[in-house]
Amino acid sequence: MRKLSLFIATSLDGYIAKPNDDLSFLSIVEKEGEDYGYAKFTNTIDTIIIGRKTYDYVVNAIGATHYDNGQRDIYVITRTERPPTGRTIFYNGPVAELVNRLKKEPGKNIYCDGGAELIHELLKEDLIDEMIISIIPILLGSGTRLFKDGRPEQSIELLSTQSFDTGLTQLHYKRKP
Repeated sequence: MRKLSLFIATSLDGYIAKPNDDLSFLSIVEKEGEDYGYAKFTNTIDTIIIGRKTYDYVVNAIGATHYDNGQRDIYVITRTERPPTGRTIFYNGPVAELVNRLKKEPGKNIYCDGGAELIHELLKEDLIDEMIISIIPILLGSGTRLFKDGRPEQSIELLSTQSFDTGLTQLHYKRKP
């Protein structure tokens, strides 16, 4: 069965974005030739699930080909019906139904690229199998929290930690059965 993985960066105090969805703090760990395992990770997936606000931000900042490169299916979770574009499907049904269906289909693993609302929904339904969380060495003080209140307690197991000379520390967890 396919697994659903979260690969995301957060400030030390738990924010994935500054107020107004500002991701500029991520640039403090940018380093020529260092992708913190992202390319290796994306080789293990063929499906991306992403919230609409995060999708729009990335498409505006980087371009649609960041996600839709013709090699993977992209499901943008949205409240508004929109026609598909290439392999990008705008999905407005129950997220748990989509994820459970995708996990049963053949293929590589599934990647959740955020945002906070989608992550919260997936955690409430206990659907995230592993989390790779990169801690950025900064205290933001406010913004969008990675983990919102109001979800069940979940046991996780630390698989590995890795630190980098930029100050970024990456934690790899899996859900305990």
